[in-house]
Amino acid sequence: MAGLIIALMLTGGEALEDLAARRASRELDQLLNRAPAFAGRIDPATGEVQRIPVGEVSVGDELLVRSSEILPVDGVLVSDHAMIDESSVTGEPLPVSHVAGSALLSGTVNGTASFTMRAQKVAADSNYASIVRLVEEAVESRAPMVRLADRYAVPFTIVALLIAGFAWFLSGDPVRFAEVLVVATPCPLLIATPVAFMGGMSSAAKLNVILKDGGVLEVLARIRSAAFDKTGTLTQGKADVVRVHEATRSAVETLRLAAAAEQHSVHVFAEPIVQAARQQQLELPAVANAEEVATNGVQATFADGGVVRVGKPAFVEEVTGPVARPALEAGETAVYVSVGDELAGIIILSDPVRENANTTISRLRRAGVAEIAMVTGDVEPTALSVANAVGIQTVHAETTPQSKVEIVQAMQPRPVLMVGDGINDAPVLAAADVGIAMAGRGATVASESAAAVITSNDIARVADVAFVSRRTVHIALQSIWLGIIISVGLMIVAAFGYLPAVAGALLQEVVDLVAILSALRALRAHKSVTHQSDTIQARRPAPSP
Repeated sequence: MAGLIIALMLTGGEALEDLAARRASRELDQLLNRAPAFAGRIDPATGEVQRIPVGEVSVGDELLVRSSEILPVDGVLVSDHAMIDESSVTGEPLPVSHVAGSALLSGTVNGTASFTMRAQKVAADSNYASIVRLVEEAVESRAPMVRLADRYAVPFTIVALLIAGFAWFLSGDPVRFAEVLVVATPCPLLIATPVAFMGGMSSAAKLNVILKDGGVLEVLARIRSAAFDKTGTLTQGKADVVRVHEATRSAVETLRLAAAAEQHSVHVFAEPIVQAARQQQLELPAVANAEEVATNGVQATFADGGVVRVGKPAFVEEVTGPVARPALEAGETAVYVSVGDELAGIIILSDPVRENANTTISRLRRAGVAEIAMVTGDVEPTALSVANAVGIQTVHAETTPQSKVEIVQAMQPRPVLMVGDGINDAPVLAAADVGIAMAGRGATVASESAAAVITSNDIARVADVAFVSRRTVHIALQSIWLGIIISVGLMIVAAFGYLPAVAGALLQEVVDLVAILSALRALRAHKSVTHQSDTIQARRPAPSP
């Protein structure tokens, strides 16, 4: 009878583990299952709408998106207006209004009115596909802590054999040996940790954070240092031109020349400068050729032979000599413009600090992160103004991608967390112990190098996922030791002959069930984060009237 119960216990334990793992990964599975499968392509010749697999969509295709449909690929809006629910991708709770020319993200959901869009990426390269790939990697992964727990099963078994052998030796009854082994269950080691980690990854997904593998949870739980990029991370990454300081050229001429050169740049500040010139309806001179110098700026040669440099002060000072640097307020950045060997002027852009940046830094410090630094390629005055606004004392400004890597690798104490926007930060995100990329607006480059991706445009998720990680590891360890303590207690009872084999086999199943139920508490880790955030919000002083 005891043997039959043990056989039932083994198969039942596997079934419980599968059930718990499926429940723990439910949020991850939802992301996979809602991936768009079809698209309505508009035939350019006839205007008819053809229903095609999303994999057949090509760049440039015009697509019809009907009411409540999921956007199949990234693109731009062709229709005059669209109202889109972006909550599943960016975390924005309210529908977002878009006008013609607006960028649209795959995986978001159309409102009540149909619209036409033009595909800018194929399905495999679109924003939602990158999130799905991250989820698939997460579901298939096993954390290092799980493999470590597997190895603990061997010494646990040795201890169980010693207790059983000791009971047989004292009693002289071999049945006593079997009774001890029946209740010796290493299942809390083998089951509790993976179930807890899958639950923690599911909790992170509910907070719009995708972890590439379970091992990230364990490292995040021990983070002692953190480094942040500035533009697009601590700031919103949506700069506007606020003023132009004149030098040898007028403000209008400085802006006109800078915009002409910046048309050939992919830097985050290039578009605002070009947009400002267009709003003033300035006629941009023709550019014969242009070259972007990585991390410095862009140099353009105009059709009339003039050479313009736009970028960092050091880049401009190579041809002009030393230039005076203006005082900047928090969130402001200076872009220097030279014509030939003269400073034409300085364009000041304002990139506001993210609303939750200061709170996020404070929460990390309270969580035990001893060293927090800003590592940015921007100029020192801008970096210092933002750092002061968010409460960071250590600032590394005007860094290159290589120097960023060196700075993060040298940071102490370890492990080190790096947070960036995933565009120029790919090397340092990969070099850090844990790299988290802000990809709320589709910066999918982050997925290639970062260990985790925040799909909402909220920096507070950095502190949230750190809390979820610590809570998950705590629950996993609690579940392991709870199961081990109960098992050892039952083994001692069985060693003295007070626990028959049949009863022991039944109780062993109870131990496994207790360990699994304890581990499943990690599914609710995100709710503690939500409560914590609400408490912090409630404690903030009311704004002045």
